[in-house]
Parts: sequence; structure tokens; C-alpha cells
Amino acid sequence: MSNLPEGWADARLHDVCELINGRAYKQDELLDKGRYPVLRVGNFFSNRHWYYSDLDLDRDKYCDSGDLLYAWSASFGPRIWDGGKVIFHYHIWKTRPVDALIEKRFLYHWFEWDKENIKSDHGTGSTMIHVTKGDMEARRFALPPLPEQRRIVAKMDSLIGKSKRARDHLEHIPRLVEKYKQAIVAAAFRGNWPSIQVGEIIRAVVGGKNLRCEERPPLEHERGVVKVSAVSWGAFDAQASKTLPISFTPPENTRIGAGDLLISRANTLELVGAVVIVAEDPSNLFLSDKVLRLDVKDDDKPWLMWFLRSPDGRAAIEASATGNQLSMRNLSQSALRAIELPWPPAEERRQIVSKIETAFRWIDRLTTDATSARKLIDHLDQAVLAKAFKGELVPQDPSDEPASVPLERIRTERAAAPKGKRGRTKAA
Repeated sequence: MSNLPEGWADARLHDVCELINGRAYKQDELLDKGRYPVLRVGNFFSNRHWYYSDLDLDRDKYCDSGDLLYAWSASFGPRIWDGGKVIFHYHIWKTRPVDALIEKRFLYHWFEWDKENIKSDHGTGSTMIHVTKGDMEARRFALPPLPEQRRIVAKMDSLIGKSKRARDHLEHIPRLVEKYKQAIVAAAFRGNWPSIQVGEIIRAVVGGKNLRCEERPPLEHERGVVKVSAVSWGAFDAQASKTLPISFTPPENTRIGAGDLLISRANTLELVGAVVIVAEDPSNLFLSDKVLRLDVKDDDKPWLMWFLRSPDGRAAIEASATGNQLSMRNLSQSALRAIELPWPPAEERRQIVSKIETAFRWIDRLTTDATSARKLIDHLDQAVLAKAFKGELVPQDPSDEPASVPLERIRTERAAAPKGKRGRTKAA
């Protein structure tokens, strides 16, 4: 490792910390209830779905709040643990930093910065990529003087803390956007207008067949049928589809085309009656028994769609849906046709729809900008980390003791220490 900043030293990870494996468990040793929670890779970052153990283990098989951990299999990355005393799984290392050489938070940030390189350089396995302890311990490490590490950590924590606050604010935007959209649609349908029944503008309702299909989207030369999720989230999703059997030829009038007004007749209470207008012709997709086409005049489709998405429209759909299971409700054609639809003059309907769509385009641009800003913040964090580990984030101080001095002292002490047998120490 050449061209190190002044006072920095070329080290290996095993010089600055010890990596301690947790315990490997058999499935029947993991309990629904027990004395000790077991931290596994699956809940390393989320703290969800705990298993427990009643085993009394070595002290080193436990971790506690403040310990720096590293998941080295499947879910890569570091975490400073804050969940109290737990047993940690074999696929997690507890680190024991050498206090005279390295700050724990400096090591944490280095782990975070280097984790993708570690994975690409040393990752092995096809189904569950992992890194061996030997490869990790041998990884080279640019070690700054201890006082400089503390200055670097203070600067990184300040900068990354600001980006975290910005990221937290941006994460609220999707929820605010949804509320704003609902407020716009609700306001659009507040008016002292006459009403008609939805059935008065529906000329026909067309549905497909319920068939056993392959659970994958069809290839270009195949035919497919749409799932209810194709119409559930505000825009038509052609990938939410299944492949029809080769032996079945669906009726041509069930082929989905651009401009079709589609509605789900069965789904959860929150999603039954979800409605979309297909923007682009999918060419090889057909209606299912749960996704129906409403044959309505083109000029009336947007008005009906936006009303059925409005709070009043959703309330009418949910009140009309039947079924005892929370996971599946049904909206019959007769119930849909009986829903009361506000019906102002045609020109007023057109103007209201235009205002809704203009407002939604502006909101969607805001959402896109927020997503882009989130990506920029992620890049900024990586740039901060990169500068930190190149010695460019804070200036070097000539009065700092060079990192090579304590590093050589520790190496000498280790070489002189007797190689005793390691005993098994029970947890208190």
C-alpha cells in the first residue's frame, strides 16, 4: 500500500481487531421462546422475527449494546449493536478492536465504505455469498494515527448525520404525495351536481376465463392473462401477468389494448375496484375472470376512473363489496352499476379531469426529483467515506504519533506473548 498520507501505516485487519464468530445452530435448537434472543443474518438489520435459545455459551458468543458486528454471509455489512444482550449467529462476527490502534467508529465506517469491495474481492458461493475469516483478517488497511481517526470520525459523523436527516425527510415524501393526491381528487368531486348511476354509461362489461397458468409473464410469442396486481397501483403493469396454456385460445374480445378501462372485481377491501386506463398496447395480454373491461365512451373513461379512485368512489366500492374473508372481497357487476356518479356538464367534466391530471404530473415530477435527490445523497455519503480513507477529509497533524509506532509495539507484544491454550469461559 503506497502513497499513504503522512503518519499513516500499512496494516492488515487482524492487526487492528479480532473477529469472533458466533454460534452455529441447528434448526431444532432455535426456539420460539427462551432465555436468550438469537441474532441471525435475517434480522441483523431489522431486529424482526426473533428466535431464542436456552443454551449457556462462552462469553464470546454473546454481544451487547455498543459491540461492533459484521454480517459476513448473505447480508453483508457492519452494525453497531444497540439491542441489548443477545447470542449472535455463526454468520456474524463480533469485532474486538485494539484500543491502542483504532477507534471503533472509525472501523465501523471503514467496514461500511469497503463492504462492496470486500464482497467482490473475496465473496464465494453461488446461492449464499460469504467471505472467509482468513480473507477478511488479511485485508489491507490504511491506518491513520489515533488522534486523526477521532477527527475523521467526528467529521464523518457530522456530515453523514446531515445527509441522514435529509434522507429521513425525503422518505416522508411518498406518504405526503399520496395524501396530497387524495386531497386533490376529493376536492375535484365536491360540487352541487346531479348524479347518475355508473351503469348508465357502461355499455358492456367483458371478462376472461379462470385457468391454470404458468406463474410468469408471457414471452413475446406467447399469450398471457393479467393478475389483479396489474391494475392495483395506479398504472397498468403488463409484467403482473401469467402465461396461458398453449392449448387455450382466448376470445379476441378479451384482448387488452391501449385505452381500455380495466377494473379489478376481486381483491382485498382496500384494492377491490382498483381501476386504470391502459396507456400502451400490450398486444399479447388478455382479461382474466377478476380483471374486467368496462366498455365506456372514450370521453367518459377519465371521469369514471378518477371518481372511482376518489374518497367518495372508494367508499362506495368498499360499501358495495361482499365477502367474509378480509383477504378477498368481490364487487359484482350489479353493485358497480348501482354506484352513484356525479355528472356535471361534459365541458366541466373535461376541465376537472384536465386539472387533476396536470396536478398529478407536477406531483409525480416532485416524486422523481426526490428519488434522484436520495440517490445523490447516497453518492455523497460514499464520497465522504472515500475522502476519509484517502486522508483527504481532515488535515494531518505533524504532532500526532505516527500509526506505525503503536502498530509495531502491538506486533512485538503479540510475538512475545506465550501461545497458551484457550479455555472455554461460561457466561456469567
